Amino acid sequence: MTTTRRDGHAGPVSGAGQAAHAPAQPSSGGSLPTDPQLARELLDGLAEAVVTTDRAGRVTLVNAMAGQLLPELTPGTDLAAHTVAALARAAAEGTGTFDAEHHGRRLRGVCRPLAAGGCAWYVRDVTDEQTRTDALLAERSRTAFLARAGSRLGLSLHREQTLRAAVTLPVPYLADVALVVHRPPQPGEDLPHWLRYADGESGPVGGVGSWQLADAVPGLAEALHGESTDPSPWRDAERADLAAVLPETFGRPGTVLISPMLSAGGPAGALILVRRHGRAGFDPRDIELAREFAARAGSAIAAADLYGEQAHLARVLQHSLLPPALPPVPGVTLAGGYRSAGDSLRIGGDFYEVFPTATGALFALGDVCGKGVGAAVLTGRVRQSLQTLRLVEQRPRELVELLNRALFDSPDAARRSQFTTLLLGTTGPGTDGGVRVRIAGGGHPSPLVVRADGTVAEVRVGGMPIGAFASATFVEVEVRLAPGELLLAYTDGVTEARGGSAAVEMFGEHRLRQALASVAGLPPAAVIDRLLQLVDEWLDGESHDDIAMLAVCAADPG
Repeated sequence: MTTTRRDGHAGPVSGAGQAAHAPAQPSSGGSLPTDPQLARELLDGLAEAVVTTDRAGRVTLVNAMAGQLLPELTPGTDLAAHTVAALARAAAEGTGTFDAEHHGRRLRGVCRPLAAGGCAWYVRDVTDEQTRTDALLAERSRTAFLARAGSRLGLSLHREQTLRAAVTLPVPYLADVALVVHRPPQPGEDLPHWLRYADGESGPVGGVGSWQLADAVPGLAEALHGESTDPSPWRDAERADLAAVLPETFGRPGTVLISPMLSAGGPAGALILVRRHGRAGFDPRDIELAREFAARAGSAIAAADLYGEQAHLARVLQHSLLPPALPPVPGVTLAGGYRSAGDSLRIGGDFYEVFPTATGALFALGDVCGKGVGAAVLTGRVRQSLQTLRLVEQRPRELVELLNRALFDSPDAARRSQFTTLLLGTTGPGTDGGVRVRIAGGGHPSPLVVRADGTVAEVRVGGMPIGAFASATFVEVEVRLAPGELLLAYTDGVTEARGGSAAVEMFGEHRLRQALASVAGLPPAAVIDRLLQLVDEWLDGESHDDIAMLAVCAADPG
């Protein structure tokens, strides 16, 4: 096998590893060459440098490659005093190996003793090999940095946390100081905000700048406007241009790199990386890495802004959809309970309402088909319609019919394919001192009545879902509550709550009846609290549908 020497001529390659550097041993089938000229040609043809010394450590032979890599070595030189400090130290201390930079090349050598005394040094030029190794390690480091950055940026859904991650992650790997200049999402705040983190600081520092900063730093204004040109280093930056945002003890910047932080919705800001004076500038791979990081940070900031908008919308919707405080009603004690499905929006389709009337109250409890924002919007529409229609009609069945017509005639009703189940009732004084309750149903689970002796009975209402059919039919029933007796209206989130040992068994109406029987005679608020507690224990942290309950109890006239 042959290889190309540094001078362009082909020559044999000695083996790999330590065995490659050991002097050849005679084999049983041949003999060593005795011609000095031939031996010299063989040595000069090697792709590695060979230097031999005598017992005193003086150089006795230098082959052609050694003359190129170690031109200072000549026969008679004391190797221990050689100008290659690593080689001289290895020869003096007898360590047998060295690794050093010499004339811009990376040399690696190993020593082998000779039978006649002295030793032979085999020296290889490993510059290209080391370059490839360094490049591989650098690429692995860049990949690890991007993976760590992507993980950190992806975990944060809040703008401030994302900005903190964007300025802390590049330091000190990419720069000594990192700054993010951005516009706040709040309307009316047009001045650029900045966040800085420097190597050695305890945490990021922020502030509000002026547009003079963007004009003073070349490339910053363009980056803030989202120009997607390739970032380039700005050398010899003057401290005065960045004095307002750099640490007081930072000194004169050496190299500044500005990258736009782009996202699908437009520019999210600009990333400024600053290296101290004396640190190497940004090479092309650094620039490429900074561009990729800035793009990921911009996308993360945009995602955090979108999440913030959704969270704000959810809070507004939740506030408008939370069950209202129950008004006082003559002759009746009321209590309500509510659990949202527990999703990120914490809004859903279960609701209840109570409106005072001249003789008692009008109450409603419903469950809108679907979940999330769509169900919440329909819930708001149903509640608003009830608020309006009750002014012209308070008889339960007639009011349900009006509500069905209002929902079904909505312009987008067919496209939504949404409907609601509902119980709608009125309370009024009974002839025996109790309460008379008239209830109309629209496809909702029948309410339960808890009598004074603990008996639990179902009030069959029936009816068809509201908003599903133009010709839907509804029925109305009447139930009388003696003092202390209670009527419970609930949504199917109660009976369909899945729990138990396998977390798949429903709570069911049977358990609900047992629970009601055990709390007969208690105030409505205590009944609701107990039922919610039992359902929570049954769920044991598992996900569930929305839950709503409304208890109507005939007050004791005493």
